Amino acid sequence: MKFTDYINRLKGDRKIWLVIFVMSFISLLVVFSSTGALAFRRLNGNTSYYIFRQVVFQLVGFMVILIMIKYLNIKKYNKYANLALISAMVFVIIGILIGRGSGRTIPLGFISFQPAELAKVAVIMWVARMLSNMGESMESRGATFFKILGGVGVLAFLLVIVNFSSAVLILATAFIMMFVGQIPMRYLAGIFLAAAIFFSSMFLIRKSLPEIIYKGTRVETVFNRVDRYITGKDPKREEGLTQDEFAKIAIYNGGFLGVGIGKGDIANRMSAAYNDFVFAIIVEEYGLFFAAFIILLYLIILTRGLMIIKACKRTFPLFLATGAVTMLLLQALVNMGVSSGAIPVTGQPLPWISWGGTSQIFTAIIFGFLLSISAENQSELLKQDAIEQEEEELSEEELLVSNIEN
Repeated sequence: MKFTDYINRLKGDRKIWLVIFVMSFISLLVVFSSTGALAFRRLNGNTSYYIFRQVVFQLVGFMVILIMIKYLNIKKYNKYANLALISAMVFVIIGILIGRGSGRTIPLGFISFQPAELAKVAVIMWVARMLSNMGESMESRGATFFKILGGVGVLAFLLVIVNFSSAVLILATAFIMMFVGQIPMRYLAGIFLAAAIFFSSMFLIRKSLPEIIYKGTRVETVFNRVDRYITGKDPKREEGLTQDEFAKIAIYNGGFLGVGIGKGDIANRMSAAYNDFVFAIIVEEYGLFFAAFIILLYLIILTRGLMIIKACKRTFPLFLATGAVTMLLLQALVNMGVSSGAIPVTGQPLPWISWGGTSQIFTAIIFGFLLSISAENQSELLKQDAIEQEEEELSEEELLVSNIEN
C-alpha cells in the first residue's frame, strides 16, 4: 500500500495530514542535527536521547489527534471550555509558585509541564464558546467583548509574570477571533490603542517603576529585550555573541542552498538552537529555498484552515477553527521573526518542528481541533449529498408513477 493510500484513509483534511507528516520528518532531521553538542554536554554524548524523545512525543501527538477525531465530539470542547480556562489559570499560578525557569515549567519528574501551552488551547476553546453564544444585538456583542476581555485579560496578566510572549499570543488570538466574530470595531480599536499606550508608557518610565514590580521580574526582561532591539546595545555582548547574533550568523552561513545536513556549526554554540531558534538552524543547514518550503507548509495550513472555516455550518466549530489557525500561524511567525531578527528575542517554538514535550502535545490538540472540524464538515456534506440523492430518486419515482397513470 502506498503512503498516499494511508493518507486517504485518515479522517479530516488530507492536505493538513500530509503537512503534519512532512513537518514530522523535517523535525526529526533538524532535532538530530541541532542537539549534538547539547547531548555531549548533558548526556555524555548520548545523541540518540533527544531524537528518541522527539519521536515518542510526536507519536503521542498523532495518537491524540486520532482520538480527538474518532471519539471526541466537537460539542464536548464547547461544554468543557470554562473548565479549560479555569484549569489554565490554576496551572499558571502553580507555575508561578513552584515552577522552574522563572515559573515557565512545572516539574513532573519524567516531563516538565508548561502551563502556557495549556493556556493557548484553553483560550481558543473559551473564546469560541463566548462568541458562539453571542446574540445578534449590539448590546450582546458589547457584553461578550467585555466578558472575553475579562477572562483572557486575567489569564494574560498571570502569564506576563512568567511568559510574556505567550500572553501576547493569547491576546492576539482572542483579538483576531473577536474580529472574525464581528465584535464592533470601536471596541477592538479602543482596546488595541489602550494597550499600545499602556505598554509605551510603561516602557518610557520603566526605570522609575517600583522595584517590587520591575527589578528582577519578567517585565524587566521584556523591556530590556525591547531596548536592546531598538538601540542595538547589549550588555551581554562583552561576554561573547548573543543568541540572536548567532541566529543571524546561521542564516548568513546558510545562504540559498545551506551548508548541508548536520554540517552546521552554529547549533553547537547556541543553547536554544533546537527550540526558539530552530528556524535559523534550518536556514543554515538547508538554505533559504528550504526555509521558503517551511513557510509554504504553514501557508497550506492557513489556506486549508480557511476552507474548513468556510465550510462550517455552526458557529462554535467556525470560531474554534479560527482560533486554531490563528494560534499556529502567529506562533510560527514569532519563531521565524525572532530567528531572523525581525522582532525582539522571545521564546516560542516553531509548531510541530521544534524539539519539545508539552508543546508537541498541545500543538497536536490544536491540529486535532482543525482535523476534527474538517471530518465533521465532510460527514455533514456526505449526509447532505445522501439526502439530496434520495430526494432526487423519490422525485424520479413520482414522475414515473405520474407518467404511468397518465
